[in-house]
Amino acid sequence: MEITINQQLHQLKDTCSVEQMLSIVLSGEAKGIAVAINQTIVSKSDWSGHLLKEGDQVMLIKATQGG
Repeated sequence: MEITINQQLHQLKDTCSVEQMLSIVLSGEAKGIAVAINQTIVSKSDWSGHLLKEGDQVMLIKATQGG
């Protein structure tokens, strides 16, 4: 399955949840991450049950400290 993550194409398994995708793409480190799929925010509590589909547009946003 091909999806776009932050404007880069990625190949994933056909049945992949947001949680599984994050563990693959971020090597398991998902602290401070917000996820939007097709311009809709997906709550962290829904990551394990939200399955990605062919052609989905995923945006990952990482919170950072600054001043």
